[in-house]
Amino acid sequence: MGVTTFKSTLPETGFVRLPNIIGNTKTDPPIPPIIPVSKSTWWAGVKSGRYPRPIKLGPRITAWRVEDIRELIRESPKSGNDSGNDQNWTARSGDGLGKSHVQHP
Repeated sequence: MGVTTFKSTLPETGFVRLPNIIGNTKTDPPIPPIIPVSKSTWWAGVKSGRYPRPIKLGPRITAWRVEDIRELIRESPKSGNDSGNDQNWTARSGDGLGKSHVQHP
């Protein structure tokens, strides 16, 4: 069920920016997160290789390929063969962040 919800919020192809991935409650209307982690946890995950690398579209424009985000979702424990455990998008050891830096849904 979780993957279907994510697919409806992602375009078929193209690029998505960080607020579309991790959400932004300050916009009107609020953007719900596809991957509910903090900005610092996301960037630490990119650095460690847990999350996909971004593409620079311009000097101040960073985005991720939709295909890479879909693959990340497909590989997640909740959408795979996991035995019903909650999805774990939190920082892993080596990400440089502790559990206190992680947003929970």
